[in-house]
Amino acid sequence: MRRCRCVKIVATLGPASQSAEMIRSLFTAGVDVFRINMSHTDHATLGTYVETIRRVERDVKRPIGILADLQGPKLRIGTVVEGGVDLVAGATLQLDLRDEPGDATHLSLPHPEVFSVLKPGSVLLVDDGRVRLRITEVEMARAVACVEIGGHLTAHKGVNVPGVVLPIAALSPKDHADLEQALAQQVDWIALSFVQRPEDVVEARALVAGRAGVLVKLEKPAALERLDEILPLTDAVMVARGDLGVEMPLEHVPSWQKQIVRAARQAGKPVIVATRMLESMLASPMPTRSDVSDVATAVFDGADAVMLSGESAVGQYPVEAVAMMDRIARSVESGPHYRAIIDAQHCEPGATTPDAIMAAARQVAQTLHAAAIVSWTRSGATGVRAARERPGVPIIVLTPVPGTGRRLAFTWGLHCVVTADARDFEDMVERACRIAVHEGFATLDQSIVVTAGVPLGTPGATNLLRISMVGKYVNAV
Repeated sequence: MRRCRCVKIVATLGPASQSAEMIRSLFTAGVDVFRINMSHTDHATLGTYVETIRRVERDVKRPIGILADLQGPKLRIGTVVEGGVDLVAGATLQLDLRDEPGDATHLSLPHPEVFSVLKPGSVLLVDDGRVRLRITEVEMARAVACVEIGGHLTAHKGVNVPGVVLPIAALSPKDHADLEQALAQQVDWIALSFVQRPEDVVEARALVAGRAGVLVKLEKPAALERLDEILPLTDAVMVARGDLGVEMPLEHVPSWQKQIVRAARQAGKPVIVATRMLESMLASPMPTRSDVSDVATAVFDGADAVMLSGESAVGQYPVEAVAMMDRIARSVESGPHYRAIIDAQHCEPGATTPDAIMAAARQVAQTLHAAAIVSWTRSGATGVRAARERPGVPIIVLTPVPGTGRRLAFTWGLHCVVTADARDFEDMVERACRIAVHEGFATLDQSIVVTAGVPLGTPGATNLLRISMVGKYVNAV
């Protein structure tokens, strides 16, 4: 099954999409990677999801990626009086560690680490920013706040502390358990929440130990300030716009989206744009025009993938949401301005042989009007380098490693095929030509550009570029 677009689609599984029939329908509609949100998924359900996706994968004979998204530590207020409490703007409120139901004058905040970084003037955002508190006094385990934005508050709502680095590890005890279970199920990607510093990524990578790709969710301003240090440590990033919109002024989020996408592409790291992209389709079979423009903007930005959250997890129209996202992406990419915008963002290749080969492959394919670039890879590094070039021709990635094909599933423009390793150089070229024809990318009178590493099978050693006439090899058998 060939996707007629370069940007990939990630869809979150949930009550609206948990059946085998629905997962198959979502893949058919356009999903390339399924996200499993561990905030709402127990280990038994995780295993069921993975088993179902792998069964669909065997049936459709296409690599499908699985992303396990860890919850991360959650800061929450304690209990409140029955029925909730109404906080009024201008009122004074005490925050402390006492395990007593909150009311209009007191809230329990059972997180000593928060009090350690508060100071007069600090802001607390409760319930995704619906309630805003300004700290006026701070003691060891007590603070006084003024209610700047009031509202109705119920128990255990989330708390954000913008503008500070909290002394909290990115992985909670729950995350450690979820991580080990996800790795035991052989998921392809682990998404890290609550990343504030490079050390958070280093810790997670040590635990993952190469068993899956590591994706950093950029949802904290502290992480953005150290983006140049975080990018070399991660395999991919996600623009978590919902959390960013709580932690920073909303008007800053679009600019950061573009900066992150550009920086990730420069670093050769796949990037997903996420959060409420087609939110209007939670309860409607058609999106609003603003939602359509939101998805289109991410495609124009050059993102590797766009993601559905509640739309596919709990929405009334999950398949329709995926199909709409697919149509938007195809329309943008076939439009008159897309290619010029993508080319204007082109990055200079790194000073390495593999980067130089892939940059040359892009130029040769464009000059000769080749049908496709076909890249052999074991680790996936060559495929990511090819995608970084954003060529104007299709990229076919051939790999003998199923996990590599799955891990590349949300990388821009890659059509991954799992095939046996080449026996020798001629077998490598012949099989590239055969697969290009079989997958519908080339005809006998066209040429393809083949890249690989010699000696064959050496990870990260791309050093060969070959221009091959398809008919020479396909007609010979």
